[in-house]
Order: sequence, then C-alpha cells, then structure tokens
Amino acid sequence: MPDEFLSPREVVDQYPVFGTAQALAERRWRGDGPAYIKTGKGRSGRVFYSRATIERFLDDCTVTPRSAA
Repeated sequence: MPDEFLSPREVVDQYPVFGTAQALAERRWRGDGPAYIKTGKGRSGRVFYSRATIERFLDDCTVTPRSAA
C-alpha cells in the first residue's frame, strides 16, 4: 500500500499536537521536527510529509511513565 503524503496544513489539521502550520515550519527551520519532502529549491519548493513518517516521529516522542512500563 503506498504511503499518503500530507501538506503542512493537513498535518496540523489531523495532528493538532504540532500546533499551527507556522509552528511546524519553525520546527523544520530548527531541524527538530519530523522528516519532510521538499519538491524544489528555496522558498518555491513545496513541502510534504509522509503519514508514516509523522506516525514514527510521534511514536519516538512518546514517553512511557515508569509505572506503566
């Protein structure tokens, strides 16, 4: 099954934990957000995220309390 690709707007709409599209863009700039695909150079390139990458990123950020381990 092929992966689904989401625009930054779709990511924040479907995964509110990321806040706003601007907050997601800031994470890209800082380099601490999920991996993304950029279709061109500079500001003109469009950005997409694969759903699988978003899910993996969130799994990696998940903290399990000791009492639940």
